[in-house]
Amino acid sequence: MSEKKPSVLQGFKAFLMRGNVVDLAVAVVIGAAFTNIVNSVVKGLINPLVGAIGTKNLDGYSSCLEETCTGTGDNATGVRIMWGSVLGATLTFVITAAVVYFLMVLPMSKYLARMEARRKAKEGTQEVMEVTELEVLKEIRDVLLAQQRQRGSGHDER
Repeated sequence: MSEKKPSVLQGFKAFLMRGNVVDLAVAVVIGAAFTNIVNSVVKGLINPLVGAIGTKNLDGYSSCLEETCTGTGDNATGVRIMWGSVLGATLTFVITAAVVYFLMVLPMSKYLARMEARRKAKEGTQEVMEVTELEVLKEIRDVLLAQQRQRGSGHDER
């Protein structure tokens, strides 16, 4: 008897319903929504603070490797290194990582640690209660056995 192989459609459905795919989809959607928050923090708070010290836009900073750099676009001459763009992107990444860490990761890990501590505390009290109940049941058993022995030795068997 040959085994029936699952169809491609059934395999695709099983793939989509796996927890990892659903979790990834949720993470992408939440990440896209969170991007707006991070961009607002960067544009509304960080850029003005950086602008108070220097400039808001680092893209204009560059250095020239060969001859004097003149012009822009197709008319540009020389080899221009746009280190301001790299620095700006790096700062944006570091700021984004800091915002995500301090507003999402740190509070969530503290919350999860508290929940784990509560769970362990509950398990600890349950274990104590279970051990106590077990000890009480053993004592009851021992008393009943002792009573049975006393009855058996004091009476004739019928």
